[in-house]
Amino acid sequence: MAELIHDLALSIVMAWLLGVAAYLIRQPLILACLVAGFVLGPSGLQWVKSEHSINTIGELGLIFMLFMIGLEIDLKKIVRAGKVIIATSGAQILGCFTLGLMFFLLIGLPLGGGRFDALYLAMAVTLSSTVIVVKVLYDKFELDTLPGRITLGVLVLQDLFVILFLAIQPSLNDLQFSAVLLSVVRVGALVATALLISRYTLPHLFHLIAHLPELVLVGALAWCFALAEYAEFLGLSREMGALIAGVSLSTFPYALDVTTKVTSLRDFFIMLFFVALGMTISLPTVAVVGLALVLVAFTLASRFLTVFLPLHAMRQGLRASLLPAINLAQMSEFSLVLIQVGVQSGQTTPHVASAASLGFVILAVIGTFIMMRSDAMTRLAIPGLKRLGFSDLDLKPPDAADSEHERKRRILVLGFYRVGSSFLSELERRHAVLLEQVCVVDFNPNVYHSLQARGIKIHYGDIAHADTLAHAGIADAEIVISSVPDSLLKGTTNEKLVRHVRVVNPLAKIIATADVLSDAQSLYAAGADYVTIARLAEANELIEVVTAAEAGLLDDLKAKQEAQLHDRGEILP
Repeated sequence: MAELIHDLALSIVMAWLLGVAAYLIRQPLILACLVAGFVLGPSGLQWVKSEHSINTIGELGLIFMLFMIGLEIDLKKIVRAGKVIIATSGAQILGCFTLGLMFFLLIGLPLGGGRFDALYLAMAVTLSSTVIVVKVLYDKFELDTLPGRITLGVLVLQDLFVILFLAIQPSLNDLQFSAVLLSVVRVGALVATALLISRYTLPHLFHLIAHLPELVLVGALAWCFALAEYAEFLGLSREMGALIAGVSLSTFPYALDVTTKVTSLRDFFIMLFFVALGMTISLPTVAVVGLALVLVAFTLASRFLTVFLPLHAMRQGLRASLLPAINLAQMSEFSLVLIQVGVQSGQTTPHVASAASLGFVILAVIGTFIMMRSDAMTRLAIPGLKRLGFSDLDLKPPDAADSEHERKRRILVLGFYRVGSSFLSELERRHAVLLEQVCVVDFNPNVYHSLQARGIKIHYGDIAHADTLAHAGIADAEIVISSVPDSLLKGTTNEKLVRHVRVVNPLAKIIATADVLSDAQSLYAAGADYVTIARLAEANELIEVVTAAEAGLLDDLKAKQEAQLHDRGEILP
């Protein structure tokens, strides 16, 4: 016990020190934990030598990590996912898994006879890192964009695919119909038990202890380990039980409260797992490095084939097809979890686990770098893709007659987000005749198709490109509106747009938007005729609400707002 505590202490301290270093060089924390484990383990300084300690640390981290992953699987989002997301997820998951299995068999990796290296690596390259992707998209304010929503939808359905794999994993050594059927029955018993208890018993218990945070935390952990042991009793893995425990809790009314309480331990257990995983990594041999580089190359190529091509075939445009492929171009931490399960069950080898870990590290570094610069990289890639024959939604420039018609559009809206959506809705309600004089410039394919269906003119293109603005008729517009804040613009800013428009069209009335108060003066100096500042409008609305509340007229104001919200039918709700 003393040795285990000593090893835990070393793991925590080393992970923290290297975590600080990773933060300073803007690398994922997972990489720091893997390196910390490698440094401490048998291949490094050998400060942690006990195999028992390594296994105990790893299994604890693995069980709790899968519990947390289960808590974050939103079944409602899966049900509500749009056709594009479901089709893309199916193409990516099934396509990548099938291609991976065929490829790894082709290069000589075993599948059968107690060894399933090809199968585990096919699963590994199919999954993408939720931790890395969500963190980068959050930092870039892209979680709520179309490519961001497609990316998150694929990640959620990947988690569902993992559940299916874990269901048959214990039967791989005897993969007969009867064995698979027995596994399905066992999983059914596990899921049914978990859902029934979480539906009819746990909500009442958690309601009783809701005012005692420590009991909520202990109760969640008790549920996790109880279901893990029940899964072991059924002949399934503890990891499967932990995952189902998390998924079942995610569906009941107190899930958010439980998740909030348990999240305080999440990072600690994730750190433990990856430190322990790092301890199992041996010094890379030529064979390990070679297999890792093969994994990296296959993962990058497969994302183009199974993400970009399906999205492009569904007419999502080159940009919205490329970005999810870039976002998903790395291996998941879950890939390492699955391979570690395979190593523990003797179905694959530490050699494969080491190659997967090295591939994960390489892809995490490359993937983070590419994602941070994905917008610039798509701009560079789109002309080349067009030359290769991939069409975009801007199929052809307008002919002379069309150009003359375009120049009659008096109002040009540069970029289209929620403010632009509400602006068009208000125009439709109050000044419908002006809609005929509006042209929107944007590269969101959903917006493109929706506005076309409504008969509203849209020019598909990137407002950061001068050519796009020229083709949209910027030189002849009377009013130019930029309603998208700088925090959401890609490749340009409101100030750059204003300066460009003022040079090209000195007579236009330019309306821009500012996030920060000081930006207003910069925009006016650049040539804007008026600057909208959302915070001032919201402050004035709050004054109106408070005044109405003081006068007892809040119900009247609410009724007025409800009338505004009724049947708006906005493009972006």
